[in-house]
Amino acid sequence: MQTFTVHDLRDKTGDLIREAESGHLSIVTKHGQPVFIAVPFDETLVREGVTIALATHLFDDEAISLGQAARLAGMGVTDFTEHLAQCHVPLARPRPRELEQEIDAFG
Repeated sequence: MQTFTVHDLRDKTGDLIREAESGHLSIVTKHGQPVFIAVPFDETLVREGVTIALATHLFDDEAISLGQAARLAGMGVTDFTEHLAQCHVPLARPRPRELEQEIDAFG
């Protein structure tokens, strides 16, 4: 998730649009305070609405936890997990070498 200032909008509008086209949320701030979130206009937004799309994108960007995203979406964790699967959003994202470290810990 990228942050833009209100002043950036004049010079970096193309960057904001590219972020949205790539499926990423962006936050626009004024004097360091969030003013609005740019949510990509995608299938999830059209089908599910702003709240679920926002929760999906925030979870996918690893900005909020699964439980927080489910609450934001107004869904239970199980239903939200099923929604993520339908959107092809992975639940687990091991960091590089994380899997190897876990295997080594068992060895």
